[in-house]
Amino acid sequence: MIGFRRGLRAATITFVVATAAAMTAAVAQPVAVTLGTASVGGTYVVYGGFVADLLADKAGIQVTPRQTQGPNQNVILVDEKKIELGMTTMGVALQALQGSAAWTKGKKFENIRALFPMYDTPLQCVALKKSGIASFRQLAGKTVGAGPKAGTAGTYFPLIFEALGMKAELRYGQGDDVGNQLGDGIVDAFCFGAGAPVPVFSQLDAQKDVVFFTWTDPDLVAIRSKIPEFSGSTIAKRTYRQQTTDQKTIGLYNFAIAHKDMSDDLAYVITKTVLENNARLAKGHPAGRETIAANAARNSFLPFHPGAVRYYKEKGVKLDPATLVK
Repeated sequence: MIGFRRGLRAATITFVVATAAAMTAAVAQPVAVTLGTASVGGTYVVYGGFVADLLADKAGIQVTPRQTQGPNQNVILVDEKKIELGMTTMGVALQALQGSAAWTKGKKFENIRALFPMYDTPLQCVALKKSGIASFRQLAGKTVGAGPKAGTAGTYFPLIFEALGMKAELRYGQGDDVGNQLGDGIVDAFCFGAGAPVPVFSQLDAQKDVVFFTWTDPDLVAIRSKIPEFSGSTIAKRTYRQQTTDQKTIGLYNFAIAHKDMSDDLAYVITKTVLENNARLAKGHPAGRETIAANAARNSFLPFHPGAVRYYKEKGVKLDPATLVK
């Protein structure tokens, strides 16, 4: 009996080691993957850099961050297998699945799969204090910078102005460029959405006398009634030196995505590695504090990749049934 138990234990250990080795071999096949981020000045670029370093150090997966126009373009590139990983907001993901927004041109992007939750993207505006602009309603008829046209802000601020019955001249461009335009007086305000603190907002806060603002409660209700994918969010006071009070706003959660054809083992290792190194991400950027397994529940419609589902099951994280591919 003792010999049998020893033999069974040895066989079990051999099986576990063999399984681990097989997984390592499977993951080692894609020597390098590309991660779609966004424009300089936003959080995606900074966060994506830390994700790339983390996956290289902890899992041996070489990740090359690629600057893009943001969530919309990342969806397109992942769906077409032009990049392996991307970052997107849940609002853009919903538009992609439904083929409902103008940028989709009627196409339904059904090949994308969720891997891990990233962080909330709250929307906020900033203006030079000398402009006298301190509320969103004052932007009617003004020139407003909104980051890249295919980014979160570029996608949603036109819809927000429409929802509130307002008109403004929107200008698009890289986050850093729009920040410079605000400083030079070319645009009257800069409205953006990214994980807080937004690098370009922090730069403006340090270099200029500025005022940060969002919306009134009635305006928030009106926006969410027209654009239901938004959820309530708050930007804490002192996120920026000159922001002295909490600001209620709207936000969209961000998720990392991959193509449905990514191997289950690779999707599992990426998801596990990122979510089990939260402290390192948080040290890189404060938004990384929100990159935890429990926030997978913030996804209620985008199918999860089976490899990611395996990890969440191991951790006992309950996923919305609508996100499980049948």
